[in-house]
Amino acid sequence: MGDVGFASDAMSVRAVEVEKGDEEARETADAVARRSYGKLVAFLAARTHDVTAAEDALSEAFLSALADWPRNGCPANPEGWLLTVARRKVIDAGRRHSTTEAAAGELQIIAEGLEAAAAENAEIPDRRLALLFACAHPSIEAGVRAPLMLQVVLGLDAKTIASAFLSSPAAMGKRLVRAKDKIRQAGIPFRVPEREELAARLDTVLEAIYAAFAEGWTGPGGGTDGGMDVVRRDLTAEAMFMARLVTELLPEEPEALGLLALMLHAEARRAARRSARGEFVPLTEQDPALWDARMIDEAEALLRRAGMRGMAGRYQLEGALQSAHVHRCQSGVANWAEVVALYDALFALSGSPVVAINRAVAIAERDGAAAGLAALPEAVADPRLAEYQPYWAARAELLTRTGAHGEAWQAYEIAIGLERDAAVRRFLQERQAALTVAETKVLDPK
Repeated sequence: MGDVGFASDAMSVRAVEVEKGDEEARETADAVARRSYGKLVAFLAARTHDVTAAEDALSEAFLSALADWPRNGCPANPEGWLLTVARRKVIDAGRRHSTTEAAAGELQIIAEGLEAAAAENAEIPDRRLALLFACAHPSIEAGVRAPLMLQVVLGLDAKTIASAFLSSPAAMGKRLVRAKDKIRQAGIPFRVPEREELAARLDTVLEAIYAAFAEGWTGPGGGTDGGMDVVRRDLTAEAMFMARLVTELLPEEPEALGLLALMLHAEARRAARRSARGEFVPLTEQDPALWDARMIDEAEALLRRAGMRGMAGRYQLEGALQSAHVHRCQSGVANWAEVVALYDALFALSGSPVVAINRAVAIAERDGAAAGLAALPEAVADPRLAEYQPYWAARAELLTRTGAHGEAWQAYEIAIGLERDAAVRRFLQERQAALTVAETKVLDPK
């Protein structure tokens, strides 16, 4: 019995070790996915010019890691291990499809380059910025450039991207496949453009970076689920990294500086966006002491640098608006005239209905709710607003202030139905419930 007991104990210990090893493997793989997914895809794609093959090879490498690392332990250089496996997958796939001597020679060159990069302790060059500009190449359909960047560089899935760009997942998936095929067939170079062609493609790159940041920053809970799924990562951190890459490459480009400043201002308030119980806290009710002062200082310095260039653009104006909101909340001094002026300039530049909504809210603060409601665009005039939650939330708030509680209740109902964040939904429901209380008091003042 003693022997049996010993064997049983040993098996139990081994089971615990396997379980711990599996957990460690998943945690390591998840960390590498968050930190290096885009970096590895960019490196593989830069040498093969086949984004799809790079993504498929890396996906298989991660699956291999989850099978191997629990048994053999996590490698000292996880990135190098993944790149080695992905390299083999790329080469095997290439050999299956290479039919000519020239193709075989090209495959050998690719293999040698990937093998050197995958060597133990080798530093893998970061080609993400080059991949961003490849996705913004003029040969790529304009409407799919930003979604393409979000998928191949940041790892978003087609469903998430489709939601952000008001498209069906199936249609978006097909567009992304066609765009990747175009990169391969046209031999689009994976490089940062020369300065004379840079300006034409920079706007698209900045738009994609901002879209990625917004998806992570405004997602439910403002973060990710921490799972192994490589398409779910800390988007805000990835986008901030990309924005910094662009500013390092183009230190005097005012719009790149403005975008990074805008993102820093928004990220600085992350800790104040939720209460200790996880409830949503609007900007007007946030505690400025919880804001990240270091990020705010950096954002202000970037805006000053951008302003010295004398070329105000969209991201500089949005960054300036964030700066104005911060100043008002910290100082207690109303500056709504300045805010409205900035929104006027931004709307003249973009014509965006989102800007128009925020402008109307600012006008309401300066001139009263009726004026703000008059400035608010009508959903019938722009069908996109019918499915845009912030529009209905803003309309409900302004209607409430004018005393139109019935219409406000209906607007809140629509906003609640469109909101995906449970905390924000509860916030809106509380606002809606307050309308019912107010109506009751009017009917029965006792």
